[in-house]
Amino acid sequence: MGLAPGAVVAGYTVDRLLGAGGMGAVYLARHPRMDRRVALKVLNDAFAADPSGRAGFQREAAIAATAMHNRLRGG
Repeated sequence: MGLAPGAVVAGYTVDRLLGAGGMGAVYLARHPRMDRRVALKVLNDAFAADPSGRAGFQREAAIAATAMHNRLRGG
């Protein structure tokens, strides 16, 4: 099931689908309080139900957050 433009997920407003794959889908969305766009990844039901799948997603999110932090620091 895809998210329609204008749908709100965890406070983020979906603009459009960027891409989809085996893990889920990535949407362009707007941050709820700041005037900026973000990539919002939504896991598909089968992947979200798998504990190892969720753990992999959490690792991916931590790596992405570290990369963004380093980029913002200029490192």
